Amino acid sequence: MGAASGADLGEVLLAQVRDALAANRPLRIEGGGSKAFHGRPVAGTPLDVRGHRGIVSYDPSELVVTVRAGTPLAELEAALDACGQMLACEPPHFTPHATVGGMTAAGLSGPRRPWAGSVRDFVLGCRVITGLGKHLRFGGEVMKNVAGYDVSRLMAGSRGCLGVITEVSFKVLPKPRATSTLRLEMGRAEAVQKLAEWSRQPLPISGAAHDGEAALLRLEGGEGSVSAARGRLGGEEVAAVFWTRLRELALPFFADPRPLWRLSVASHRTPLTLPGDALLDWGGAQLWLKSEAGADAIRAAATAAGGHAECLTPGTVDSPLQPLPETLQRYHRQLKAQLDPQGIFNPGRMYDWL
Repeated sequence: MGAASGADLGEVLLAQVRDALAANRPLRIEGGGSKAFHGRPVAGTPLDVRGHRGIVSYDPSELVVTVRAGTPLAELEAALDACGQMLACEPPHFTPHATVGGMTAAGLSGPRRPWAGSVRDFVLGCRVITGLGKHLRFGGEVMKNVAGYDVSRLMAGSRGCLGVITEVSFKVLPKPRATSTLRLEMGRAEAVQKLAEWSRQPLPISGAAHDGEAALLRLEGGEGSVSAARGRLGGEEVAAVFWTRLRELALPFFADPRPLWRLSVASHRTPLTLPGDALLDWGGAQLWLKSEAGADAIRAAATAAGGHAECLTPGTVDSPLQPLPETLQRYHRQLKAQLDPQGIFNPGRMYDWL
């Protein structure tokens, strides 16, 4: 498949970055604004990448697509869907204006993440404008193991702090032939136990959650395996739209006015006594928590469960992301110094020192 309609504004963006470097002027990288709530607010001159858009190349037979950062995520997913393929990491949109660059920079993955992988796992390569005023290409269009830092994958989840992503190559996967969503009435503690048990069995599970009243399982694969698992597990078959609403934080649970926290923990150590109301995702490895408890208490519970916590409600805490241990903080500073020595890209987005 050839390139889709779009525009290559790489040189324009590079010139804007070089001007900012010459003036030592901070930049606030902007796309569709759908992930603006994720992290700390940034003060800087807007650098709008939305005009730099279009599918550069797409070869369904090779399961690879290369796309410019300003391309709407919905446009990319529509092109993949037309060929029976998908972004298996199931990235959230949050608004109709979500872009591929913002999706990559945020690094957020949907309910399928424990079984399929994260955004980072599907990034094959990218082009980035660095803080040295260079437009560089990292990685490629094939999966390979390399020594040292894989810069293209570092960009996933960097929230624009390491450079301006202008183009990304992704591995894509075929859509499953059959899918079924089951609802099984059980309490949260039993669900955690059952989910751990099912994860050790050869079941075609690609989504596992607990909404406070029942466990919900998504089965995906061939017709035979999905049908056999459905008969074995029982429960009530319900609409698959639950997973889209969960991914987009659009279930009634998320309408609660209390601050929203996301806890990523070890699935076998899922905390069940947190203050507030929780929705389990990722088979118990991710908790969505609505709570007015203090940040220290929530983060302590996440740490005790082998994970971390971040706040997704702007203005709740000064540092929405979990504070880093000294060693990791040092690595972050060293990476920033190598890729953005003047510190002009999204300063303070992740932490006040980054």
